[in-house]
Amino acid sequence: MSRNADQSDAPALGQSLPEPLPPDPFPLFHAWLREAEQQRLQPNPNAMALASVDERGRPSCRIVLCKGVDPAAGSITFFTNYAGRKGRELDATRRAAACFHWDAADRQVRIEGVVARAPDAASDAYFSSRPWMSRLGAWASDQSEPIASRAALAAKVEATMRRFGIDPLAPPAADTEVAIPRPPHWGGYTLLAEQVELWVGSSARLHDRARWVRPLIARPGSGSGFIADGPWVGTRLQP
Repeated sequence: MSRNADQSDAPALGQSLPEPLPPDPFPLFHAWLREAEQQRLQPNPNAMALASVDERGRPSCRIVLCKGVDPAAGSITFFTNYAGRKGRELDATRRAAACFHWDAADRQVRIEGVVARAPDAASDAYFSSRPWMSRLGAWASDQSEPIASRAALAAKVEATMRRFGIDPLAPPAADTEVAIPRPPHWGGYTLLAEQVELWVGSSARLHDRARWVRPLIARPGSGSGFIADGPWVGTRLQP
């Protein structure tokens, strides 16, 4: 049988990653994210599972929203309460993993790397863009700490409203501008990737996967405390 015949008889595997693989995974990841946002493939297309570990190596995972992608740096940004469990773990270990999954598009992205707090200016800018009730909640909630009841939480919210001069019985409309500054315990983190995996689903579970890795070195004074120390190296993986 000829080589051409062999190729024509090969099974069709469906969608795939580019061949050859791109030298940098971040532009393709960013394009996938923008496509998911434009097509509204799911209610929160920028949602990602964020995994961290505590000082004993015990993992925890939760969903957060990615609020920024920097393809040039190879990093993503998200925001949270620094005093909650994930904030404490991220500050202690300075490492995290994130996973995006767009089920309707049959695509997944995994990112692993080092984390650092975002600059105050970036945290201030994002916090000021949030609705006033969300900004109020950042002050009212001691994230991850126990509370006696839902009523007790409501009481904390009312107390916080009064603190900022808001009448709980006649609150302003949701789109009203209310002066609520960013609390010191709330802000952003930047995850600088040292490993990225892109995945697309295909028939017969013969999915297409590729992993890119690059070295990072400590660089005091840089945004994350680390910088890339070489180019990405991509490798296709068996499913």
